[in-house]
Amino acid sequence: MSIPRVWPLRLFVLFHLLFVRWLPPLVFAVEAGGGQWQLLQRSIGVSAMHMQLLHNDVVVMFDRTDFGKSNLSLPDGKCRNDPHDTALKIDCTAHSIEYDVASNSFRPLMVQTDVWCSSGSVMPDGRLIQTGGFNDGERRIRIFNPCSGCDWREVENGLSARRWYATNHILPNGQQIIIGGRKQFNYEFYPKTGVPNVYNLPFLAQTNDANIENNLYPFVHLNVDGNLFIFANNRAILFDYAHGKVVKTYPAMPGGDPRNYPSTGSSVLLPLKNLQAPVKEAEVLVCGGAPRGSYIKATSGNFVGALTTCGRIKITDSTPQWVMETMPKPRIMGDMTLLPNGDVLIINGAAAGTAGWENGRDPVFNPVLYRPDDPTGNRFELQNPSSIPRMYHSTAILLRDGRVLVGGSNPHITYAFTDVLFPTELSLEAFSPPYLNAEFNNLRPRIILPASQATLGYGAKFLVRFSVDGAVSASRVTVTLVAPSFTTHSFSMNQRLLVIGGGRGVTAVGRSMYEVEVVTPGTRTLAPAGYYLLFVVHQDVPSGGIWIRMQ
Repeated sequence: MSIPRVWPLRLFVLFHLLFVRWLPPLVFAVEAGGGQWQLLQRSIGVSAMHMQLLHNDVVVMFDRTDFGKSNLSLPDGKCRNDPHDTALKIDCTAHSIEYDVASNSFRPLMVQTDVWCSSGSVMPDGRLIQTGGFNDGERRIRIFNPCSGCDWREVENGLSARRWYATNHILPNGQQIIIGGRKQFNYEFYPKTGVPNVYNLPFLAQTNDANIENNLYPFVHLNVDGNLFIFANNRAILFDYAHGKVVKTYPAMPGGDPRNYPSTGSSVLLPLKNLQAPVKEAEVLVCGGAPRGSYIKATSGNFVGALTTCGRIKITDSTPQWVMETMPKPRIMGDMTLLPNGDVLIINGAAAGTAGWENGRDPVFNPVLYRPDDPTGNRFELQNPSSIPRMYHSTAILLRDGRVLVGGSNPHITYAFTDVLFPTELSLEAFSPPYLNAEFNNLRPRIILPASQATLGYGAKFLVRFSVDGAVSASRVTVTLVAPSFTTHSFSMNQRLLVIGGGRGVTAVGRSMYEVEVVTPGTRTLAPAGYYLLFVVHQDVPSGGIWIRMQ
């Protein structure tokens, strides 16, 4: 169910009389979206190529060390001395920051080696583990502990193989799996399981297009049965990583066009519901990408229009099939962010070309909302546009207050601010989806209990107390858990939303105050241990989130 669209009557009538008769009906229908943009910082000094929200409400961001000097100095006269760096052997500027959401401020962090096109995941104890990169960073593990004044520390040769353009996912046992990367048709674990800790994955070799790839940063989602759904190029498998076996091979996505880097689309695991049912279902959505051959054409100056299609598949079905849908606009290099109410925001990217240096054209300024539960053909809604192109190396993540933080964009081999089509972007913006409009304040829940940072066990019943100023529709109250993602290159690793209660059992306990009983996920397969954001959603309007630790 969608948020009510509220138009002041007089403005609507005036608009209709003056303009609608001259507009094609489809354009009017599609453009009826909303949302608001806010410029948070004109410059954070670095280009936000990678992002991760941590449980102390800071966002760690970084780009790469071989861009040259950034626009942010390291503190206290610090300098990075790296004889292997390809740009600067001694660099006194930062290539990573910690952004404090509440104060809209940031401080420089220091990485020792090149983090370009790397990957990561948050461990159950809240530490960010970042893996790989380029050059002398390709086998590094970097650890960031979310504490006051903390900085990166690095583990040399912490990885068993070079990892550049790989994908990470947290597992039910608390380990991370690190899958693929350039010329790496294998996977490994952190912490290591043994020696050599490298396990073959032939599927990655099978999906590798010669001299193009089209299978880097594979889309990886943890299925409800504990196996991994892995999508690369234009097809997918269900993979038992513990035994190195392919459990299921899914049909290729119709059309045969690639969806992974450099023909970069995006993917999400749609919200997991009915978690107490004996049989649980899971669906995956893959959107955007580039027609086959686009990358070679783009490198020659021919920028082919991006794909307009999304594919949706129920990965738990015995005979799964792709259902294709059409977005309002073509898009490559778009990010897909799960919102607290279960909608998917598709944001950033371009309408032509591919990922890679100078290969994208026609920025797509309008985000799109996708409502998974609406009827097919009525799920997409264009939102209000930004004015800042977010091309290659852009990012977007969900914040605790329901906004989406947007940064990055650097399609150049160095920092380039002048005499280029799309200058290196150092700014940060926030996109506020329509549910944050003031007109919905009387529907918006405010969580009273539990307190933020509460620790919960598995399969536990507990009460969530909340207040709402207006009348409450009990059947339209849900409680969701969202796992914050590590986002880079249009894919949000570990992103996960679980519906843990609501729809019934809402009780009034005082003036404008209510309680709803919820049940936490029963296993670490459904929700790996760690920190989640808990939201109460009423008529598609979410509360601000609180932090919950599952263990």
